[in-house]
Amino acid sequence: MKNEVYFVKSLEEDFVSKTLKGKDKVPFQTVQDMVRTNTIRPNTKSFGRKRRLACTILGDNYTKTYRPQGIVFQTNDKPDYIAPFDLVLLTAANKIIVHYYRIKNNLHIYYNHTLIPGFEKFIFKDFNSMINKYYSPQRVWEEISKFRIKNGFENLPKQKYRLVQYNEAIFHKTVKIKPVALFGYRFNTKKIADKLGLPHFVSAKKFYESLDNE
Repeated sequence: MKNEVYFVKSLEEDFVSKTLKGKDKVPFQTVQDMVRTNTIRPNTKSFGRKRRLACTILGDNYTKTYRPQGIVFQTNDKPDYIAPFDLVLLTAANKIIVHYYRIKNNLHIYYNHTLIPGFEKFIFKDFNSMINKYYSPQRVWEEISKFRIKNGFENLPKQKYRLVQYNEAIFHKTVKIKPVALFGYRFNTKKIADKLGLPHFVSAKKFYESLDNE
């Protein structure tokens, strides 16, 4: 049902979360381990922030995801904070990359950028307060564009709009989860979901739309 809260953790094609070790991205936690232990551990270290777990809360205006595959889950744990877009839009850098694979050999440099002072105006403690202020991706896009220009950075080109089509719910501790489904359009996704005893959807959007039928 859509009145319940569903989170998404995007994963890479092998359904393993990764973390940065020195200059290299290394395996961190498999989806099998997430389901077996009913936990997801913080894996992301970037932008001068402490290690965190970055997820997306699904909603009417938020059915996109960072990657095209991952796990849908529920949790009683509360995010430490929520941003109405990918945190990369708050970084003090003129070159904003939408797809990480384009900078995969330089992640250690790219992730070393810090956040623009005053970024806190886009940080919220809960989803409802965020939605009340930034009720649509277009509204968020306008506000983050003005914020970056005001702070001396170039105007965001329309190609970066994808970065406001999903939010980031951040946890700093291991999250206790109830696995709900896997999503992804590749054939291996359904095979993995079947082995884990979870439903499979081709996208997080299709999962969210299925809630209308419950």
